[in-house]
Amino acid sequence: MAGPAKRLLIPPISAAADGPLYQQIVDGIKREVSEGRLGPGTALPSFRGLAENLLVSIITVKRAYEELEREGIIYRRQGLGTFVADLADDRSREVKTARARELLSHAVREATEAGLSEKDVTDLLHTVIRSKGKGRS
Repeated sequence: MAGPAKRLLIPPISAAADGPLYQQIVDGIKREVSEGRLGPGTALPSFRGLAENLLVSIITVKRAYEELEREGIIYRRQGLGTFVADLADDRSREVKTARARELLSHAVREATEAGLSEKDVTDLLHTVIRSKGKGRS
């Protein structure tokens, strides 16, 4: 059986940040899973524990966990707790890839509506990718 629930290293949750609070939790946990910091079987904090740690309501955490469970990233066992699913890494990547495709489709639509050619859009994407790579530590 997995060890004690570890403290999540997701960024602070903020009402001023983009997206609802529960979605920030969902995204943070998915990032931890996809980057290998939360492996299969890892115990997650209780609703109350995570809510206290992030200074949000228990209802917010419950909604985030329900979303993650629906997506197959985590599972809950009555009386035992909440854990990262065995296939969570694959599932998290799949969900993120679908979201990236959706965002890129939107960006391409915006760019073509602005009059950019396919080459312009491709060049712009390469510029963004290169600039993102420079910002990494």
